[in-house]
Amino acid sequence: MSAPLKVGAVVITMGNRPEELRALIDSVAGQDGDRVEVVVVGNGSPVPEVPEGVRTVELPENLGIPGGRNVGIEAFGPSGRDVDILLFLDDDGLLAQRDTAELCRQAFAADPKLGIVSFRIADPETGVTQRRHVPRLRASDPMRSSRVTTFLGGANAVRTRVFAEAGVLPEAFFYAHEETDLAWRALDAGWMIDYRSDMVLYHPTTAPSRHAVYHRMVARNRVWLARRNLPAPLVPVYLGVWLLLTLLRRPSGPALKAWFGGFREGWATPCGPRRPMKWRTVWRLTRLGRPPVV
Repeated sequence: MSAPLKVGAVVITMGNRPEELRALIDSVAGQDGDRVEVVVVGNGSPVPEVPEGVRTVELPENLGIPGGRNVGIEAFGPSGRDVDILLFLDDDGLLAQRDTAELCRQAFAADPKLGIVSFRIADPETGVTQRRHVPRLRASDPMRSSRVTTFLGGANAVRTRVFAEAGVLPEAFFYAHEETDLAWRALDAGWMIDYRSDMVLYHPTTAPSRHAVYHRMVARNRVWLARRNLPAPLVPVYLGVWLLLTLLRRPSGPALKAWFGGFREGWATPCGPRRPMKWRTVWRLTRLGRPPVV
């Protein structure tokens, strides 16, 4: 029998939730099976006190969510190669069950083409999973597991070979859509992504718009995402659909102004290397229920 897959975990923190961070680390330490090594990255802030054996990295400045997670990846060697699987967990989350790491080992061992697993996020008080936390268009039943085309950034597991083949997260994004950028590149490299309702991270219900930069970043990074990854004919279609959806949601005046500012910024600034996905990947995304035009 082959040895169990090695699992590590990356947590980034701003240092402002020490009690929640400790509870998360304890939930990782309590996982069944072999020990999960944890690296906590202080993203421009000191790392609060952590248990013995937990590695820490303190960055002199905030590199954003993808930048901080990339530092965590490299803490496990180039592209994370010292382990087989990396868990990425929000510092105010909590693994709901003791078997999550073991379920990840089993899932990746059983399916050699599985590259990423997206966990279900549930409110610890109500057990409710927000619709936006189900990474597919048909999100009414969060208890249904399925193949998907993207994943949740703060509650997931990634086979480290994905980073070696598709690259790491796009640091310039700072916040928003970095997961979809990696997901599209992973799918284009032949990997698959699963949403698993039985792998649960407890996380308080929040609104993404609580971040002051939300509307600008969402719009800017949406443009960058398209410019970097889509075949040229799909770029205006994808962005046109999202422009229409944004208007239909009737955001406030200041929010809409910030959104259009970000949209313009996305066209006016460098987006990083352009590597358009193959048309067969477009077809794969379409068959999985989310063509890259929405």
